[in-house]
Amino acid sequence: MAKPTFRATPSQIQVPATSANLGPGFDSLGLALQMHDKYVARVIDESGLDIDVIGEGADNLPRNEKNLLVKAMFAGFDYLGGRPRGLAIRAKNVIPHGRGLGSSASAIVGGLALARSLVLGGEDKLSNEVMLQLATNLEGHPDNVAAAIYGGATVAWQENQHGKLVAQAISLAPDHRISAIAFIPEAAVSTAKARRLLPETIPFRDAVNNSTNTALLVHALTLRPDLLFVSTQDFLHQSYREEAMPASFALLTKFRSAGVAAFISGAGPTVLVLHTGGATEVAELTHAAGAKFRVVEVAISAAGVLPF
Repeated sequence: MAKPTFRATPSQIQVPATSANLGPGFDSLGLALQMHDKYVARVIDESGLDIDVIGEGADNLPRNEKNLLVKAMFAGFDYLGGRPRGLAIRAKNVIPHGRGLGSSASAIVGGLALARSLVLGGEDKLSNEVMLQLATNLEGHPDNVAAAIYGGATVAWQENQHGKLVAQAISLAPDHRISAIAFIPEAAVSTAKARRLLPETIPFRDAVNNSTNTALLVHALTLRPDLLFVSTQDFLHQSYREEAMPASFALLTKFRSAGVAAFISGAGPTVLVLHTGGATEVAELTHAAGAKFRVVEVAISAAGVLPF
């Protein structure tokens, strides 16, 4: 492949927050939320990286090749035929880190989209389908990155094609009546830690119930919001992670006991509620959560990664 030609002008990309699993849809269902990280990058003549980060995680993120946004940009440039001599990158992070709202997916998808937009003809050479595969390679699973790319709700999976796992995704259009509320605790939980708590096997009845609810949840998200409560009940992973996020599980139990469609967002510890109510319901849920959680009303984002 010929070495790419880089644009002289900066590229500006925004990526939505995402919630994965949505209860029973472990590693498959995702939902884009209207909370966006924003990234700006331009190719510079000087070699090396000029990185500045503000907002969430700004004090902890590396300003070098170890930065996940940079890793994703390099993966995109490598696919497109080569890296530029130097890059100036600015990031404004809004998505909380380590809370189950897709901050790593945002960085990965944002980096790939920046690389694509900085290369002449990049949109033609690096399609969303290719981006999904590259992003899955970096993230390890396609649920969050699929929602970050396509927006709305997504079903994502990996299938074996001639001995190679290939990431795939389809988009769903959520019912316009559905909104979300995020209950975000102060403490973070790493995805790796949350995954280590999962068992090797689960009871057969739990598997049946979970597959039923996952199928039903697709219908509830798109056509029947009245089924959100029953369809967001999980039997596969949430209960095994309770010890890592006891306050979140206490709130989850409280909400579900009251008939609220609540679940742990991704690997947690954020509790996400899907609802069709108004301001009164939001106020009641906020009061019930108490002082341990930051409450954020957030609409579903119909769009995924976009220029801004």
